[in-house]
Amino acid sequence: MIGGVASVETAIEVRDLRKSYGELEAVRGIEFTVRRGEIYGLLGPNGAGKTSTVEILEGYRERSAGHVSVLGFDPNDRPRELRARVGIVLQSSGIYNYASVAESLSHFAHFYPHPRDVDEVIELAGLTEKRDARARTLSGGQRRRLDLALALVGDPELIFLDEPTTGFDPAARRGAWQTIRSLRELGKTVLLTTHYLDEAQELADRVAIIKGGRILAEGSPSELGVGGGSRYRVAYANGDGDPTVIETDDPTRLLHELTGAALARGEQLRSLSVTRPSLEDIYLELTADA
Repeated sequence: MIGGVASVETAIEVRDLRKSYGELEAVRGIEFTVRRGEIYGLLGPNGAGKTSTVEILEGYRERSAGHVSVLGFDPNDRPRELRARVGIVLQSSGIYNYASVAESLSHFAHFYPHPRDVDEVIELAGLTEKRDARARTLSGGQRRRLDLALALVGDPELIFLDEPTTGFDPAARRGAWQTIRSLRELGKTVLLTTHYLDEAQELADRVAIIKGGRILAEGSPSELGVGGGSRYRVAYANGDGDPTVIETDDPTRLLHELTGAALARGEQLRSLSVTRPSLEDIYLELTADA
């Protein structure tokens, strides 16, 4: 796959990836693939190895061992063709404060062989009303939208989004989510890192939870769980009003037993609900310190 001949289905392939800083092994044999056209989330606490992994994929950091393919290239070689096909939104950027939104995008567009139309990108990023505004006059959320627009103007196939909504208010976050969803509709592949579990649940097709340089779990947010994601939580209040929560992999049988026993006692199971653990529940369980 190295050298530009990539799988039709795979945008990123990582096998036994390792990164050490002296005696500290930050990444310990990570393996995952990102399919073309999907949004893939990397989740984990600070120091989990997310940043090292993403920087290796972006070509900003050399790996210690393992195989990495990004759009069929080894990012360690930093080939020009790969850089022309990738967009990156970092946690912070160095936008020139006195350039307007349109001027900044026009400038960046000249770096790419087949850029998108500047006004189209401005509309996609939700900055139409700020087209001629100087960057220094933009709010924090608007500057983040400009970061995203700068990553899109080259019409990349693959986009790295590193904490894209940090510092956003709730309304701005929802607007950014819609923009990120539109990338999937355009057929783009997105690698997303975020500390917001609701953001990953809302946007990602699949996620990997990382801790201590290893992937602890991987799957879709709706199906991910310990032991294959088969757990359910049955919650209710008994006749005395005391709340009870029971975890089970067979909610049908448990409900039959509980309701049958309650009917025999002449009681009601109030506030009865059946749920599956959320992505946040799974994340907190897996990343909790022993």
